[in-house]
Amino acid sequence: MSTRRTGRVVVVTGASAGIGRACVRAFAARGDDVALLARGRAGLDAAATEVRSAGGRALPIEIDVADHEAVEAAATRVEEELGPIAVWVNDAFAAIFAPFDQIEPDEFARATTVTYLGYVNGTRAALRRMKPRDRGAIVQVGSALAYRGIPLQSAYCGAKHAVQGLHDSLRAELLHEGSGVHVTMVQMPAVNTPQFRWGLSRLPQQAQPVPPIYQPEVAARAVVFAADHPRRREYWCGASTAATIMANAVAPGLLDRYLAKTGWTSQQTPERRPEGQPVNLWQPADATTDHGAHGAFDARSHTRAPQLWATQHRGLLAAGIAGLTGLVVTEALRRR
Repeated sequence: MSTRRTGRVVVVTGASAGIGRACVRAFAARGDDVALLARGRAGLDAAATEVRSAGGRALPIEIDVADHEAVEAAATRVEEELGPIAVWVNDAFAAIFAPFDQIEPDEFARATTVTYLGYVNGTRAALRRMKPRDRGAIVQVGSALAYRGIPLQSAYCGAKHAVQGLHDSLRAELLHEGSGVHVTMVQMPAVNTPQFRWGLSRLPQQAQPVPPIYQPEVAARAVVFAADHPRRREYWCGASTAATIMANAVAPGLLDRYLAKTGWTSQQTPERRPEGQPVNLWQPADATTDHGAHGAFDARSHTRAPQLWATQHRGLLAAGIAGLTGLVVTEALRRR
């Protein structure tokens, strides 16, 4: 009797920790087989165990997504061992917390290569396999910072802006071709992940996400929904994401001044940054220790995002509002 399951084959980059790790758990819980791409062996092995515990097949691949040949080889291995890739989720990134002029050229280049070109490499590998079959979904894990740069994260913000441009261009090309392959992007809020304790930092205090902070499971639910409904060009996760993107569209200069006043304190805790803190820019911080999905901010993080439900069900919401408006108007006319 065959043990092959009927679930999809899903690839997740940055799968060993943070949002990627939460996505691995969410896809596995739905019955999907998951290929896990990341650098940290301990995190990869622990994530693979979680997939298998959920009844799925796991394929952990230790890889640096900045290496396009390695990504291509990994995609080939996934299809040979698990089957045709149905969903590819790009999530791997490298963070630097420092003023722009305190970031060395090689550091900026490394962060950009991982965070931007890593998405390029993953997208290319996915398309090479999906386009001949004329089906598949690519989900780009984005950020509100893909629209609005903030101080102390210039490398990350620049790379996320680049991913947004890649997404727009590729989506238009696929629409032009009438392709059955779809690409969508999920813009994330601040999320409680381990990156704030292992990203390269030159801040005097410990780095933190800009509140409000959400748990990675909220982000993972958004990614899974996007993978199921990839025809939408993008999704906004969290009210803070929606507010940031809309405010930047209307008053970017005002946001410049606001962030100039608040951007330093909002991204640091009162705790001093210890000397010798792990840095994952060049080497993985979870090579020997599994850090899981969550960071150090559980007590301050939201487990739900009502705005996410609204963006996922905007058609239903619009219909409900229209229906309610119609009832109010009808009742008002009846009483005249």
